[in-house]
Amino acid sequence: MEGKFTAVFEKDDDWWIAYVEEIPGVNTQGKTINEARENLKEALQLVIEANIELSRKNFESKDVLKEELSVAM
Repeated sequence: MEGKFTAVFEKDDDWWIAYVEEIPGVNTQGKTINEARENLKEALQLVIEANIELSRKNFESKDVLKEELSVAM
């Protein structure tokens, strides 16, 4: 699965603070903007994987329908 998200970077003294605008809780930091960018990609992957696992555990014993959802913004 691949998606596009908005990365926001803020300079804070010697650090770059980074977060994903669309998904609360996806945030990190780095000494350089490139380090912050790579850390942010990893944080986003980890949050999405954790959410998928939590969701699967929630509905594993339920009768559910799953489908892909696309939205234009």
